Amino acid sequence: MKIKTITGIASALLLATSLPALAQVKVGVMVSATGTTAFVGIPQKNTVAMLPKKVGGLDVEYIVYDDASDPTQSVQLTKKFLTEHKIDALLGPSGSPNAMGVLQFMAEGQTPMLAPVGTTAIVEPMDDKKRWVFRTHPSDSVIAQGIVEAMVKRGVKTVGFIGRADPYGENWHRTFVPMAEKAGMKIVADERYNQKDTSVTGQVVKLMAPKPDAILVAGVAADAAMPQSQLVEAGYKGTVYHTHGSATPAFIKIAGAKANGALIVGPLLIVPEQVPDSFPSKKITLDYVTSYEKQFGARPPIFGAGTYDAGMMLAHAIPEAAKKAKPGTAEFRAALREALEATKELVVSQGVISITPQDHSGFDARGRVLVTVKDGKFELVKD
Repeated sequence: MKIKTITGIASALLLATSLPALAQVKVGVMVSATGTTAFVGIPQKNTVAMLPKKVGGLDVEYIVYDDASDPTQSVQLTKKFLTEHKIDALLGPSGSPNAMGVLQFMAEGQTPMLAPVGTTAIVEPMDDKKRWVFRTHPSDSVIAQGIVEAMVKRGVKTVGFIGRADPYGENWHRTFVPMAEKAGMKIVADERYNQKDTSVTGQVVKLMAPKPDAILVAGVAADAAMPQSQLVEAGYKGTVYHTHGSATPAFIKIAGAKANGALIVGPLLIVPEQVPDSFPSKKITLDYVTSYEKQFGARPPIFGAGTYDAGMMLAHAIPEAAKKAKPGTAEFRAALREALEATKELVVSQGVISITPQDHSGFDARGRVLVTVKDGKFELVKD
C-alpha cells in the first residue's frame, strides 16, 4: 500500500490507496482521521479496509484522504478528487459542516456523494444539488419517531430540549419538536450548547426549572455526556433521552455511572446480539461487528457503520450503472446516481434501505432499537 503526501494542502495526508492501481471504479474516501472529529473518522477509515474490492467483475479502488476535521481542507480535497483523481463517487466527509461545505462542488461535478454524517440537512429538503447526495445513516425523523413513541408509552407530557448549536442539534430541534407536540407533549425548555463547552450549568438550571417529565439531549458521543452528567449531578429525577448520536462507547466512558438509566434510540448495531432473529439485518450487523473486532480489537461505533453501509450501497449500484456506461465517464456517474436512487429493500448493517427521489436516507424503523445504559453497558429495552 503506497503512502503519498498531498502537495499544496498543509497538514492533509493521503492515507492509502488500495490495490490494484488500475482499478476500473474509483471511489474517493474523505475521513477526519485527525482533529476534533477523529472519533468519527477513525472508525470510518478502519471500515474502508472491509469494503469490497471487486464488484460485478469490476475492480474498485478506494483513495483515502484525511481532511483533519477542517472544512476548508474538505473543499480542497474534494476539488482534488474531482479534477485529478476523476472519482466515480465520494464516500464522506466525516463531519456535518464538512459535508455541507463540499455539497455544491459534488453537484457541480455531477458525482454521487455518500455521506455518513449526522445531519439530515445534507439531503433535506431535496433540491437539484442534494439529489447527488445519499446519507448513509437512519434519518433523524426515523429515530425521532422512536423517541416520541417511547416517551408516549411512558406517559411523558412535558419535555425539555438541549442540543448542540450546530447543524446536528438544530435539525434535531426542527424534527423532534413538531413530532412531540403532535403527540400531545409540550416543550417547556429549549437550550443549546457548543461541542467544545466544558459546562452546561446555566442550561441545566433552565431545563430543570419547569420540572419536565423528560429531557432530550441532541448531542454526539462524548459531548452528549456533559448534559447527561450535569443533569444527574443537579438532581434531575425525570428520564433523560438521547438521539443515536449518544449510542457510542465514548458517551458511557465520559458519563460513567451517571449514564445509567439514560434511554437512547439508535440502530441495532448498538446491541446486535440482543435483538431478535426477526430483525432482517441482524446477520449482516453481526458479520460487520465480528470482522471489525477481529481486525481492530474493538467493537465498531455507529460512525463506522455509515461507511460500511455506503460500501454495500455502492456494491449494489455499480453493476447496474456499468450496464449503461463505462466507469470514469460522466455517463457512468449519472447512471450510478440513478442506480443508488433506485435502491429498494437493501439489507445493510443499520437496517433496510429503500431510496426514493424525495428520501435519500431511506432507512425505516426495522433497524431501530431502544436501549438503556446499565452498569457501563448498553442493554436492549424490550417493553
